[in-house]
Amino acid sequence: MEYLIDAKERSLGRVASEAAKALRGKNEPSFAPNILADVWVKITNVSQLAISEKKLEQKTYTRYSGYPGGLYSRTLAELVERKGYGEAMRKAVYGMLPNNRLRTRMMKRLTIEE
Repeated sequence: MEYLIDAKERSLGRVASEAAKALRGKNEPSFAPNILADVWVKITNVSQLAISEKKLEQKTYTRYSGYPGGLYSRTLAELVERKGYGEAMRKAVYGMLPNNRLRTRMMKRLTIEE
């Protein structure tokens, strides 16, 4: 089954949670948490998301290299400028999926169009 989500004038989190729920297969009557659902999700108009200026400046993404002094952080505005709105959406959906073996396979079924 294929879900088409239009992100125009919608919040980043609302669209991401809808996509994560669909990728997980929670909308299907045959939902099982240990089975990959036969679902493909396509999100369109990601560049027209309703993101406030405050959110762009205050939302930060951090990562750690494992070395002393290796903590890096980047704001949402920097991420959007460097990689586009699609990457911000991808990170939001990725964070809403369960941390298990199925997460990478679920993410391969997500298509994002600017």
